[in-house]
Amino acid sequence: MHSFSRRRLLVALLAALVVAGPGVVVASAQQPQPPRADTARAGDGSERFARAGRQGNDRSLSDAVRRVQRETGGRILGAERVPYDGRDINRVKYMDDRGRVRYMDDPSPSRDHPRDQRAELPPRGDNS
Repeated sequence: MHSFSRRRLLVALLAALVVAGPGVVVASAQQPQPPRADTARAGDGSERFARAGRQGNDRSLSDAVRRVQRETGGRILGAERVPYDGRDINRVKYMDDRGRVRYMDDPSPSRDHPRDQRAELPPRGDNS
């Protein structure tokens, strides 16, 4: 009779864990997240500024996609912003006419980091 009460207690404990387990997960998921650094001062318009910056990045990414489509005629498979040389560049993945998957990095500079003067100079005779 003593083992029967232990078994009953064990079954009741397992049943309680099964019932309460998902509730604990849901409750922890519903807790508010701490504010991020870029939206911590929402009262001064920083959130709106951050959102406008992201829209500008999306616009330049879509411009890069259109530029690659126009230049290559290939099928666009994806596009992303990747860090390169201290700034973000647009990398577009596309499929060329032979079915090969290629990547093209958008060479347009951002407004914050314009190209240096050497990039705009014509090539010298010894390395053209």
